[in-house]
Amino acid sequence: MEHYFTNNQNLKSELRDISCVFNEQEFLFKSDNGVFSKNRIDYASLFLVKTFFAFNKKSFNSILDVGCGYGFIGIVLSKTLNKHVDMIDINKRAVHLAKMNITNNQVDANAWESNVYESVLKKYDLIITNPPIRAGKKVVLEILKGGLERLNESGEVWFVISKDQGAKSIIKELEKVSTVTILDKSKGFWVINAKN
Repeated sequence: MEHYFTNNQNLKSELRDISCVFNEQEFLFKSDNGVFSKNRIDYASLFLVKTFFAFNKKSFNSILDVGCGYGFIGIVLSKTLNKHVDMIDINKRAVHLAKMNITNNQVDANAWESNVYESVLKKYDLIITNPPIRAGKKVVLEILKGGLERLNESGEVWFVISKDQGAKSIIKELEKVSTVTILDKSKGFWVINAKN
């Protein structure tokens, strides 16, 4: 079984287009085999972005999208907020697609390969992620707790997680080191905000 957080150089490429409208702006994404939610915009990612714009009242100057896939979250945030967004993923093909989609959607963003935060050299006001649950709880906590360590003062981590895939135990772990708020719930997904 191939996972979207592994790199399989032998996986056949079959590029496809995914279009969506968000906030009355049109987006077009190139997707491919071997990346997360290759045929459609993932419901949880869309719910995360919608919830962010519904509940966030702050202005973030530096933004990092962790596990960006082909770039949906980071690109929509960049265009809608008119801000630069950095994007990272462990999957080489996802990063390649994210770079194409940054160009095609004409946003101010940058994507590069990183295993969690290995190649991240600075801190951010906002770290946002739909973490790869199938990579296991240890990796998810590395992303979320590691994100809290890479925040500027008064920075925030925003993420989406399925109630059935360990949301409560993840929240318990995060509450040991941060203030956690469940912002909204839909179809078994929770959007959560964590801050130091």
